[in-house]
Amino acid sequence: MKNILYITLTAVVLASCGGGGNGSVESVLEAKDLAAIRAKRTELSNAQKALEKQLHSLDSAIAQLDDHAKLPLVTTIAANTEKFNHYLELQGDVMTKQNVLIYPEMAGTLYRVYVKKGQKVNKGQILASIDDGGLSSQLAQAKTQAALAQTTFERQKRLWEQNIGSEIQYLQAKSNYEATDSAVKQLQSQVAKSSIRAPFSGIIDDVIKDQGTVVAPGQGSEVFRIVNLTNMYIEVEVPESHLPNVTPGKSVQVYFPVLGDSVNTTIRQTGNFINPDNRSFTAEIPVPSEGGKIKPNLTAKVMINDYTNENAILIPQSIVSENAEGEQYVYLVDADSTSSDAIAKKVIIETGKTQGDYVEVLSGINNGDGIIDEGARSVKEGQKVRIKNGK
Repeated sequence: MKNILYITLTAVVLASCGGGGNGSVESVLEAKDLAAIRAKRTELSNAQKALEKQLHSLDSAIAQLDDHAKLPLVTTIAANTEKFNHYLELQGDVMTKQNVLIYPEMAGTLYRVYVKKGQKVNKGQILASIDDGGLSSQLAQAKTQAALAQTTFERQKRLWEQNIGSEIQYLQAKSNYEATDSAVKQLQSQVAKSSIRAPFSGIIDDVIKDQGTVVAPGQGSEVFRIVNLTNMYIEVEVPESHLPNVTPGKSVQVYFPVLGDSVNTTIRQTGNFINPDNRSFTAEIPVPSEGGKIKPNLTAKVMINDYTNENAILIPQSIVSENAEGEQYVYLVDADSTSSDAIAKKVIIETGKTQGDYVEVLSGINNGDGIIDEGARSVKEGQKVRIKNGK
């Protein structure tokens, strides 16, 4: 409407100027008189300024008379109750209690390596053998002597039970048998150390020493690294303020940024000690192997469900304001049933926990209330507003 009026008035002004004593624009241009052309331009410029002044006056009058022209446009959202789960976000690394280096128990040449990297092994399986330096031969001799001593002792014992022979002969036979049996057991223990066995079932992660290498007990002589991926866990440090809510059995979401994958699990156990240095306690969270994708020392984002409200009202944090007294508030609307206009009503609210872009409202808003969303920062208490696309 404004543009039409502007065009009409412009046409009227130009028409009046064109028919004036100074001649029309066409006639002035045909005369090619520079002074006349400049004079005509000045005349038209003054007329345009006068027209703009009149348009401004008309706009002011329209703004004063038309109430709808001054109403701010807002959108609303309906307050609805829903289940709200709050998560405590922490960082941790995947760990396993069965990730060990295997060392030899005796010195000697690594005679044979029976496994290779990546191979699955069972608990007690022989992984490698060390040259025992003749201990096997000594064991064989000791077993022969022990067998003879046992036979002698058993015969002497039968005679003694029949009151045949002296007691000293019986005791000597017994002592000799026990000594040779003890020697056999000692040699068996030493020979057993020449075989390196798996302490638990798992995967050979690395074969560190090659066959033929001279090894010895102690640091720097590790032969294998064995890992079991079936019993992995994440240990996180939880601030002591969450002690009442972070308990065994609580549900946990674990996200692995490198894998772009997540798993659901629960807290297995929590520590009984508050670390005085950082005022925190530990929580142990088991994680499945997921087909071998999850490995020790993998970084994980842990989200512990520390709070649940079955009937919570959630609103965007962006529409919450705060007054000088530190009170938080939002604007509600009481919509008119005959129009889209409404009155903005300021209400003080009490907020609870936040999750992402939303905050929990504990009081001040009831289920079904209309809350001003877009435009919430520009309205005032008691101001009339126009609802656009109300939700």
